[in-house]
Amino acid sequence: MAAYNVVRFRVKPGREQEFIEAHRQAERDFPGFRRGVVVDTGDRTYCFIGEWDGFDSIVAARPKMIYLLDQFRDTLEDLGGGLGVTDAVSGEAVVELKPGP
Repeated sequence: MAAYNVVRFRVKPGREQEFIEAHRQAERDFPGFRRGVVVDTGDRTYCFIGEWDGFDSIVAARPKMIYLLDQFRDTLEDLGGGLGVTDAVSGEAVVELKPGP
């Protein structure tokens, strides 16, 4: 089954378009990366959800993902609670849900 990474961000006031554009322009040539989405969850908070061939692909891509984060890190607010500017999790899918009865 696929693996996923999910990253939560809070963008500084007035920097939302810059944050979104940084994601549009980001390199996406990671081996094993299938697709990703940025979701607006309200109140300047966004989540990135990435789908990967497997967890090893996520691990291998982490240095490059951190490099990309550094390109727009200044648009982000600290999330508090010791998290810094991102709340990131990743892992392998254990259940796949598809439409149906």
